[in-house]
Amino acid sequence: MRVLIMTAGSRGDVAPYTGIGARLREAGHHVAVAAPGSFAGLVADSGLDFQGLPVDPRGRKPPADGSGGSGGAPSGTRELIRAAAAFVRDLGRGLADAAEAHDAQLLLLSTTTAPLGWHVAEAMGIPTLGAYLQPVAPTADFPPVVGGGRSLGRWGNRGAGRLALRVVDRVHAAAVKDLRDRLGLPPVPPRTVRRRLEQADWPVLHGFSPTLVPRPADWREGLRVVGNWWPHTDAGRRLPGAVEDFLRAGPPPVFVGFGSMGAGEGERLSELAVRALRRAGARGVVQAGSAGLSVATDDVLTVGDVPHALLFPRMAAVVHHAGAGTTAAALRAGVPAVPVPVTADQPFWARRVAALGAATGPVPFAELSADRLADAIRRALDEPSHRDRARSAATALKAQDGAGEVVRAIEDMARQGSRP
Repeated sequence: MRVLIMTAGSRGDVAPYTGIGARLREAGHHVAVAAPGSFAGLVADSGLDFQGLPVDPRGRKPPADGSGGSGGAPSGTRELIRAAAAFVRDLGRGLADAAEAHDAQLLLLSTTTAPLGWHVAEAMGIPTLGAYLQPVAPTADFPPVVGGGRSLGRWGNRGAGRLALRVVDRVHAAAVKDLRDRLGLPPVPPRTVRRRLEQADWPVLHGFSPTLVPRPADWREGLRVVGNWWPHTDAGRRLPGAVEDFLRAGPPPVFVGFGSMGAGEGERLSELAVRALRRAGARGVVQAGSAGLSVATDDVLTVGDVPHALLFPRMAAVVHHAGAGTTAAALRAGVPAVPVPVTADQPFWARRVAALGAATGPVPFAELSADRLADAIRRALDEPSHRDRARSAATALKAQDGAGEVVRAIEDMARQGSRP
């Protein structure tokens, strides 16, 4: 089967799908990934075909709920929605081009691409499968994951979830109209298409662990939580020699990184990280990331693009921005975390991993200081319960095969001749 994976956003929104793609390729399927052009190398290194999308993840990217905002987004709701609508218009055109170029037989849609990918699939007459990295369907168990709000109670949570979906539909309205016009489809409001799919129990697989977020009991049957999709890492890849030398030269260090967050704050964050690590009495490994962290001392090493799967198991603790993928990677490594959420769905994951006991309480990025970070690092290192809970979670995550569940679902659809 010719499978086209459609995803958009930052590295954390793209990398997990390379793991799915690699497993599908091993099962004999032809796989391509449609993603922002800057990820061509990441996808090619996984042995997958690539289709570039005309959106720039270094600018505005869609959040976890598919509505189109991002970290660093304007604070006004009206301005945010306007900017998000412009983003999804560009994204819609790119998704249509990618599907036509790949001659796909099935579209695998991420949270951010599904509201547009549904229409592309309708025009092509091919099935789709949802592959989401965040839980976005309304539930009484928790409020919408984007926005960082705390529980509103069971009725309030579900109501807020429904409202969030209406916002998504509003953001996509103009883009959907343009896309359906281009594809020769009759005009239909986004909300109508969404409701049709929900009534048909459209299948969505969620690529996070039920250990961290159990499947809500009030979800419809087609919504499943299958376990994480780990970014593809070549079996022969090893840590760079300089990193190995540093790790062997002393006790396990503490990792500090903010992923795609903190752009333009590299100098401040680098100085803050060094002060915090020294006050905590710990060696450190800082990852440059989008912020451009850079430290040159005997007890702190700066690294670039090093796979978390190789690096995190060698750490004493991990300070991270609480993106979905990085949060899961630290859990998989069995090391305690200090979550420093910045925006979007990050406060949700930070609270989840802290509630699990595998991390300290979140340290919001806006309130970050060297003293506060040092205190959190010391708690992560000194309280045995954090490491015990992290190791317990790691055992559970290793028994889950999220990518395998996606492969099985696609092959079931092929056998049954599923239609969109």
